[in-house]
Amino acid sequence: MKSPLRVAITGAAGQICYSLLFRIASGEMLGKDQPVILQLLEITPAMKVLDAVAMELNDCAFPLLHGIVTTDDSAVAFKGANIALMVGAKPRGPGMERADLLKDNGKIFNTLGKVINDVADANIRICVVGNPANTNALILSKNAPKLNPRNITALTRLDHNRAVFQLAEKTGNNLNDVTHMTIWGNHSTTQVPDISNAMVAGEAATSKVDNEWAENDFIPTVAKRGGAVIAARGSSSAASAANGIIDHVHDWMLGTAEGDWASMAVPSDGSYGIAEGIIFSYPVTCKDGEYSIVQGLELSDFIKGKIKESEAELIDERETCSDLF
Repeated sequence: MKSPLRVAITGAAGQICYSLLFRIASGEMLGKDQPVILQLLEITPAMKVLDAVAMELNDCAFPLLHGIVTTDDSAVAFKGANIALMVGAKPRGPGMERADLLKDNGKIFNTLGKVINDVADANIRICVVGNPANTNALILSKNAPKLNPRNITALTRLDHNRAVFQLAEKTGNNLNDVTHMTIWGNHSTTQVPDISNAMVAGEAATSKVDNEWAENDFIPTVAKRGGAVIAARGSSSAASAANGIIDHVHDWMLGTAEGDWASMAVPSDGSYGIAEGIIFSYPVTCKDGEYSIVQGLELSDFIKGKIKESEAELIDERETCSDLF
């Protein structure tokens, strides 16, 4: 049997993690032959709830779960961690501007970046989920100089999965018939869900739907889906976010499906003319724990324009939080 991997998870007593932890422990994220040790971090007032979650994990008797650490000390949670899932973050409250949320959560990721830099495994892979995820990932990276910046990513797989569903439903096809979906840019309402290169049952998606739907219905539906979920259930996406995290890390560590790609927010290397120094969602292929940005895709002027809008938002967010670097 393989040696256990240490998986550090923040916000571990929250709703997303209640849908996430049991799936990790069962082997869905890292494989059915990969033992894990869960290192769970929470704020002090939530520790009683976190201890109850640990009890439930133990009561499931998962063969792959080789240990659980529950703590309110970040240095303990990230010690020797091989993978970190940064789920916990302050939610946006009534009347709070996005810039306020950026600053408040930026301070959290500034602090956690320094801790991870000091105590985690040098080759740790990190997925940032707490919003604003792209810029939180950038802040964390800036405060963890010992780490490989490529290993610090943000979650847009939830958006990717939302887009796959919308296209499958529109065309009347099964979900597994949809491939080569792409989410560009920021995990925000400026994100760019793009079917330009998507395939449905082996045929170009653009031949199966009209351009009016693709530009004026599909994009805003996907981009604003999180808000629609909040309006419907009174709280933000939980189980679907957990599923996106599982998919993101699974494909990163074990590889994307042959002949397909996934969407991940990764440090921009200038591909497609995007400014370096921001965390930007691209189509990627993954193999052996590494990702590569898919190159050479043809994009319409409309999509290019939308991508530039998302890029501008990320540059603005970076400037807003520059004092935290």
